[in-house]
Amino acid sequence: MEAGSTKINREERIVNIGYFLIAGFIGYILGSTPFGFLYVKAKTGKDIRTIGSGRMGGTNSYRAGGIAIGILTALSDFLKGFLAVWAAIWLFQDKVDPALLSWIKMTGGVMAVIGHNWSVFLKFKGGAGTGPNVGWAAGIWLPVLPIGLVIMLGFFWIIGMASVVSMTMAIIIPVIFGIRYFMGIDPTPAYMIGGLITCFAVGWALRPNFKRIAEGNERIVGPRAKRMGQEQQAN
Repeated sequence: MEAGSTKINREERIVNIGYFLIAGFIGYILGSTPFGFLYVKAKTGKDIRTIGSGRMGGTNSYRAGGIAIGILTALSDFLKGFLAVWAAIWLFQDKVDPALLSWIKMTGGVMAVIGHNWSVFLKFKGGAGTGPNVGWAAGIWLPVLPIGLVIMLGFFWIIGMASVVSMTMAIIIPVIFGIRYFMGIDPTPAYMIGGLITCFAVGWALRPNFKRIAEGNERIVGPRAKRMGQEQQAN
C-alpha cells in the first residue's frame, strides 16, 4: 500500500511540474509578443529599437508612434500579464488545490514579465516590464489596477520620468501582496515572492535609466516636459 502511495505521489508531482511548465510557457510567449514593435512598424514603418530608449513599452511607443500607439501598446502589455494569470486559472483551477494554484498563477504572471523584457522574438531584447507587471498583479487582485493607475499617473504628472514610475509600481506590488499574505488573505507567499522577482526584473531592465538619473540626463516626458518647456520660454 505504501509503495502504491509513493508511486501516486511521484506521478502527481510530475503532473504538477507539467502544470508549472505549461503556465510558464504560456506566460513567456504572451510576454514575448512585441506589440509595441508591431504597432509602431505598422503605423510608421520604423523600427522602435532605433528610437528613444529602444524599448517596446508604452512610453517609447508613444515617442515613436504617437499617443494612440502608446496607449494601445500599454493596454496590450497589460493584457500580457493579465491573460497569463487567467490562462493558468482557466486551465488548472479544477486540477489543483488553491495553495498550489497560487504558485502556478504566479509563475505564469512572472514569466510574462520575463518574456516582455527578454523577448525570444527580438533576440532577447524588450521593454522594462511595467505593463505586464501591473497586468499579472491585477489578474491576481483587480484593485491593483486602480491603485496602480493613480500612483503611476500621479508620479508621471509630478516627476515626468517613466523609469521612476515603473520602478515605484514594481516596488508597490510586492508590498501589496506582502500585506495581503501577512493578513492571511492570500493562502501562500507566492504573489509576494512573484512581486519581488518582477521588481528585480524591472529594476535590472532600468539600469541605464538609473545611470542617467544619477547624471541628471534622464528623459522628461508628458505634462512635466511641457511645463518645463513653458518655463524656459518664459525665461
